[in-house]
Amino acid sequence: MSEATESAPSSQMSLQGQRSQDVTNELAVIRRMLKLDGASVLELGCGAADKTRQLAQQTGISEIIAVEIDPIQHQKNLQIKDLEKVSFKSYGAQEIIEPNASFDIVLMFKSLHHVPLDRLDQALEEIHRVLKPGGQAYFSEPVFAGPFNEIMRLFHDEQAVRQEAFSALNRAVDSPLFSLQEEYFFRNVVKFKSWEQYEHGILNVTHTDHQLSADVLAEVKKRFMAHQRDEGFVFEIPNRVDVLRAAG
Repeated sequence: MSEATESAPSSQMSLQGQRSQDVTNELAVIRRMLKLDGASVLELGCGAADKTRQLAQQTGISEIIAVEIDPIQHQKNLQIKDLEKVSFKSYGAQEIIEPNASFDIVLMFKSLHHVPLDRLDQALEEIHRVLKPGGQAYFSEPVFAGPFNEIMRLFHDEQAVRQEAFSALNRAVDSPLFSLQEEYFFRNVVKFKSWEQYEHGILNVTHTDHQLSADVLAEVKKRFMAHQRDEGFVFEIPNRVDVLRAAG
Protein backbone atom coordinates (compact mmCIF):
# COMPACT_ATOMS: atom_id res chain seq x y z
CA MET A 1 0.00 0.00 0.00
CA SER A 2 1.06 3.62 -0.62
CA GLU A 3 2.49 5.84 2.09
CA ALA A 4 0.13 7.99 4.19
CA THR A 5 0.31 10.04 7.33
CA GLU A 6 0.28 7.58 10.24
CA SER A 7 -0.72 9.70 13.20
CA ALA A 8 -1.76 13.13 14.36
CA PRO A 9 0.08 15.05 17.04
CA SER A 10 -3.14 15.83 18.87
CA SER A 11 -6.75 14.72 18.96
CA GLN A 12 -7.89 18.35 19.14
CA MET A 13 -10.21 19.22 16.25
CA SER A 14 -11.19 22.58 14.80
CA LEU A 15 -14.48 23.44 13.09
CA GLN A 16 -13.12 25.96 10.58
CA GLY A 17 -9.32 25.81 10.79
CA GLN A 18 -6.71 28.44 10.09
CA ARG A 19 -7.32 31.52 7.94
CA SER A 20 -4.73 30.56 5.31
CA GLN A 21 -5.49 27.25 3.55
CA ASP A 22 -4.07 25.39 0.58
CA VAL A 23 -5.95 25.57 -2.71
CA THR A 24 -6.00 22.06 -4.12
CA ASN A 25 -8.33 19.32 -5.32
CA GLU A 26 -9.79 16.54 -3.22
CA LEU A 27 -8.14 13.72 -5.14
CA ALA A 28 -4.72 15.13 -4.25
CA VAL A 29 -5.78 15.29 -0.60
CA ILE A 30 -7.00 11.70 -0.69
CA ARG A 31 -3.77 10.47 -2.26
CA ARG A 32 -1.73 12.08 0.51
CA MET A 33 -3.87 11.05 3.48
CA LEU A 34 -5.03 7.51 2.66
CA LYS A 35 -3.44 4.13 1.95
CA LEU A 36 -5.06 3.51 -1.42
CA ASP A 37 -3.05 0.79 -3.16
CA GLY A 38 -4.94 -2.49 -3.04
CA ALA A 39 -7.58 -1.08 -0.69
CA SER A 40 -11.19 -2.20 -0.44
CA VAL A 41 -13.34 0.94 -0.15
CA LEU A 42 -16.86 1.78 0.96
CA GLU A 43 -18.10 5.17 -0.22
CA LEU A 44 -21.20 6.37 1.64
CA GLY A 45 -23.25 9.02 -0.15
CA CYS A 46 -21.63 8.75 -3.58
CA GLY A 47 -24.13 11.06 -5.30
CA ALA A 48 -23.62 11.02 -9.06
CA ALA A 49 -20.41 8.98 -8.58
CA ASP A 50 -18.04 11.68 -9.81
CA LYS A 51 -15.48 11.01 -7.07
CA THR A 52 -16.15 7.29 -7.43
CA ARG A 53 -15.07 7.46 -11.05
CA GLN A 54 -11.90 9.40 -10.23
CA LEU A 55 -10.93 6.91 -7.54
CA ALA A 56 -11.65 3.87 -9.69
CA GLN A 57 -9.74 5.20 -12.69
CA GLN A 58 -6.87 7.15 -11.13
CA THR A 59 -5.79 5.20 -8.03
CA GLY A 60 -4.71 1.69 -7.09
CA ILE A 61 -7.88 0.90 -5.14
CA SER A 62 -8.92 -2.72 -5.72
CA GLU A 63 -12.70 -2.36 -5.25
CA ILE A 64 -15.31 0.24 -4.34
CA ILE A 65 -18.82 -0.25 -3.03
CA ALA A 66 -20.49 3.09 -3.78
CA VAL A 67 -23.67 3.74 -1.81
CA GLU A 68 -26.38 6.33 -2.48
CA ILE A 69 -29.59 6.48 -0.45
CA ASP A 70 -31.45 8.75 -2.89
CA PRO A 71 -33.43 6.26 -5.03
CA ILE A 72 -33.54 8.47 -8.11
CA GLN A 73 -29.78 8.97 -8.19
CA HIS A 74 -29.17 5.32 -7.30
CA GLN A 75 -31.14 4.18 -10.34
CA LYS A 76 -29.01 6.47 -12.51
CA ASN A 77 -25.85 5.04 -10.97
CA LEU A 78 -26.95 1.51 -11.79
CA GLN A 79 -26.76 2.46 -15.47
CA ILE A 80 -23.00 3.08 -15.18
CA LYS A 81 -21.35 0.08 -16.86
CA ASP A 82 -17.74 1.18 -17.44
CA LEU A 83 -16.41 0.99 -13.87
CA GLU A 84 -15.47 -2.64 -13.30
CA LYS A 85 -14.09 -2.01 -9.81
CA VAL A 86 -17.34 -0.43 -8.60
CA SER A 87 -20.56 -1.93 -7.24
CA PHE A 88 -23.51 0.40 -6.58
CA LYS A 89 -25.83 -0.13 -3.61
CA SER A 90 -28.45 1.85 -1.73
CA TYR A 91 -28.77 2.23 2.05
CA GLY A 92 -28.07 4.76 4.80
CA ALA A 93 -24.81 5.22 6.68
CA GLN A 94 -26.64 4.43 9.91
CA GLU A 95 -27.57 0.94 8.61
CA ILE A 96 -24.64 -0.37 6.58
CA ILE A 97 -25.51 -3.69 4.99
CA GLU A 98 -21.97 -5.09 4.86
CA PRO A 99 -20.02 -7.67 6.92
CA ASN A 100 -17.87 -6.78 9.90
CA ALA A 101 -14.27 -5.75 9.24
CA SER A 102 -14.63 -5.87 5.45
CA PHE A 103 -13.10 -2.54 4.31
CA ASP A 104 -9.74 -0.82 4.50
CA ILE A 105 -11.27 2.61 3.91
CA VAL A 106 -14.68 4.25 4.36
CA LEU A 107 -15.28 7.55 2.54
CA MET A 108 -17.90 10.25 3.10
CA PHE A 109 -17.67 13.27 0.79
CA LYS A 110 -19.89 16.13 2.03
CA SER A 111 -22.46 13.60 3.22
CA LEU A 112 -22.02 13.06 6.97
CA HIS A 113 -24.20 16.10 7.75
CA HIS A 114 -26.98 14.54 5.65
CA VAL A 115 -27.33 11.62 8.08
CA PRO A 116 -30.36 12.10 10.38
CA LEU A 117 -29.03 13.96 13.40
CA ASP A 118 -30.31 11.40 15.89
CA ARG A 119 -28.50 8.63 13.94
CA LEU A 120 -25.06 10.24 13.60
CA ASP A 121 -23.48 8.28 16.45
CA GLN A 122 -25.02 5.08 15.12
CA ALA A 123 -23.58 5.81 11.66
CA LEU A 124 -20.09 6.22 13.10
CA GLU A 125 -20.48 2.99 15.07
CA GLU A 126 -21.50 1.25 11.84
CA ILE A 127 -18.49 2.67 10.03
CA HIS A 128 -16.23 1.33 12.77
CA ARG A 129 -17.94 -2.06 12.54
CA VAL A 130 -17.25 -2.50 8.83
CA LEU A 131 -13.67 -1.20 8.95
CA LYS A 132 -10.79 -3.57 9.48
CA PRO A 133 -8.73 -2.87 12.62
CA GLY A 134 -6.55 0.12 11.81
CA GLY A 135 -8.73 1.02 8.82
CA GLN A 136 -9.23 4.63 7.79
CA ALA A 137 -12.47 6.65 7.79
CA TYR A 138 -12.25 9.79 5.64
CA PHE A 139 -14.80 12.53 6.30
CA SER A 140 -14.76 15.58 4.03
CA GLU A 141 -17.19 18.29 5.10
CA PRO A 142 -17.82 21.80 3.75
CA VAL A 143 -16.85 24.61 6.11
CA PHE A 144 -19.67 27.06 6.80
CA ALA A 145 -17.95 30.09 5.28
CA GLY A 146 -17.24 31.79 1.98
CA PRO A 147 -19.26 33.33 -0.91
CA PHE A 148 -20.60 29.99 -2.21
CA ASN A 149 -21.95 29.20 1.25
CA GLU A 150 -23.50 32.66 1.56
CA ILE A 151 -25.53 31.97 -1.58
CA MET A 152 -26.51 28.48 -0.39
CA ARG A 153 -27.73 29.67 2.99
CA LEU A 154 -30.40 31.80 1.30
CA PHE A 155 -32.35 28.62 0.55
CA HIS A 156 -30.54 25.81 2.40
CA ASP A 157 -28.89 26.87 5.65
CA GLU A 158 -26.80 23.93 6.88
CA GLN A 159 -24.98 25.60 9.74
CA ALA A 160 -26.74 23.57 12.46
CA VAL A 161 -26.42 20.16 10.77
CA ARG A 162 -22.76 20.70 9.91
CA GLN A 163 -22.09 21.59 13.55
CA GLU A 164 -23.87 18.42 14.68
CA ALA A 165 -21.83 16.30 12.26
CA PHE A 166 -18.63 17.86 13.60
CA SER A 167 -19.72 17.22 17.18
CA ALA A 168 -20.40 13.58 16.31
CA LEU A 169 -16.86 13.23 14.93
CA ASN A 170 -15.48 14.69 18.15
CA ARG A 171 -17.46 12.16 20.16
CA ALA A 172 -16.15 9.35 17.97
CA VAL A 173 -12.54 10.45 18.51
CA ASP A 174 -13.14 10.67 22.27
CA SER A 175 -14.65 7.17 22.27
CA PRO A 176 -12.74 3.85 22.21
CA LEU A 177 -13.76 3.32 18.57
CA PHE A 178 -11.50 5.78 16.75
CA SER A 179 -8.38 7.88 17.01
CA LEU A 180 -7.72 10.98 14.93
CA GLN A 181 -5.07 10.38 12.28
CA GLU A 182 -5.12 13.91 10.85
CA GLU A 183 -7.29 16.96 10.33
CA TYR A 184 -6.67 19.06 7.24
CA PHE A 185 -8.26 22.18 5.76
CA PHE A 186 -8.18 23.16 2.11
CA ARG A 187 -10.03 25.13 -0.53
CA ASN A 188 -11.14 23.66 -3.83
CA VAL A 189 -12.07 25.68 -6.90
CA VAL A 190 -15.54 25.08 -8.35
CA LYS A 191 -16.51 26.53 -11.72
CA PHE A 192 -19.92 26.81 -13.35
CA LYS A 193 -20.34 27.63 -17.02
CA SER A 194 -23.72 29.26 -16.53
CA TRP A 195 -26.57 30.03 -14.16
CA GLU A 196 -28.45 27.13 -15.73
CA GLN A 197 -25.70 24.71 -14.69
CA TYR A 198 -25.88 25.98 -11.10
CA GLU A 199 -29.67 25.77 -11.14
CA HIS A 200 -29.61 22.19 -12.41
CA GLY A 201 -26.75 20.94 -10.24
CA ILE A 202 -27.53 22.74 -6.98
CA LEU A 203 -31.13 23.91 -6.87
CA ASN A 204 -32.72 20.93 -8.64
CA VAL A 205 -30.93 18.01 -6.97
CA THR A 206 -33.15 15.01 -6.36
CA HIS A 207 -32.03 14.31 -2.78
CA THR A 208 -33.37 17.64 -1.42
CA ASP A 209 -36.58 19.43 -2.36
CA HIS A 210 -35.55 23.08 -2.47
CA GLN A 211 -38.65 25.23 -2.75
CA LEU A 212 -37.65 28.82 -3.43
CA SER A 213 -40.02 31.74 -3.61
CA ALA A 214 -39.68 34.04 -6.60
CA ASP A 215 -37.98 36.66 -4.43
CA VAL A 216 -35.46 34.22 -2.97
CA LEU A 217 -34.69 32.73 -6.39
CA ALA A 218 -34.07 36.22 -7.76
CA GLU A 219 -31.66 37.02 -4.90
CA VAL A 220 -29.81 33.72 -5.36
CA LYS A 221 -29.39 34.42 -9.06
CA LYS A 222 -28.25 38.00 -8.39
CA ARG A 223 -25.54 36.88 -5.96
CA PHE A 224 -24.46 34.03 -8.23
CA MET A 225 -24.17 36.29 -11.28
CA ALA A 226 -21.92 38.66 -9.32
CA HIS A 227 -19.16 36.00 -9.50
CA GLN A 228 -18.94 35.90 -13.29
CA ARG A 229 -15.45 35.91 -14.78
CA ASP A 230 -14.07 35.29 -18.26
CA GLU A 231 -13.76 31.56 -17.45
CA GLY A 232 -17.25 31.30 -15.94
CA PHE A 233 -18.54 31.53 -12.38
CA VAL A 234 -15.72 30.68 -10.01
CA PHE A 235 -15.80 29.92 -6.28
CA GLU A 236 -13.18 28.81 -3.77
CA ILE A 237 -14.93 26.52 -1.30
CA PRO A 238 -13.40 25.81 2.14
CA ASN A 239 -13.37 22.20 3.33
CA ARG A 240 -12.38 20.26 6.43
CA VAL A 241 -11.11 16.68 6.24
CA ASP A 242 -10.93 14.43 9.30
CA VAL A 243 -9.29 11.05 8.88
CA LEU A 244 -10.10 8.68 11.73
CA ARG A 245 -8.36 5.36 12.37
CA ALA A 246 -10.44 2.43 13.60
CA ALA A 247 -9.38 0.82 16.84
CA GLY A 248 -8.75 -2.91 16.79
